[in-house]
Amino acid sequence: MKEKVLNVIFILFGLFMTNSGLIKLTHYISMGQPSQELQEVFNLLVEIGWIMPLLGVVELLGGVLVVIPKYRLLGAIMLLPVLTGILLTHIVNDPSILPMAIGLFVVNLLILLLSRNKICELIK
Repeated sequence: MKEKVLNVIFILFGLFMTNSGLIKLTHYISMGQPSQELQEVFNLLVEIGWIMPLLGVVELLGGVLVVIPKYRLLGAIMLLPVLTGILLTHIVNDPSILPMAIGLFVVNLLILLLSRNKICELIK
């Protein structure tokens, strides 16, 4: 039962990250109105030109990999730096969405924690 619940959580997490990546790449829905500080950060990222598409591709690919159990660990490793950036951005600039950022970060850490044996083998 525990594994089924975790699988559902991980699949929902992967689908959320996939959707987030698709939004960054295709802009098919609005992300809502961010705070003034966060809007300034987004404007700078968009002005650079290549960061938002790169984040979109990493979120999309990482989310798809998390949904597939065999590649879940690879997806979680890919998403760790992105989620760290999201978490730090919301801590510094817009704490209103911080609970969601913490939740996503914790789910990603849970995937990594449950796969720690594979990570130890990889490091050796």
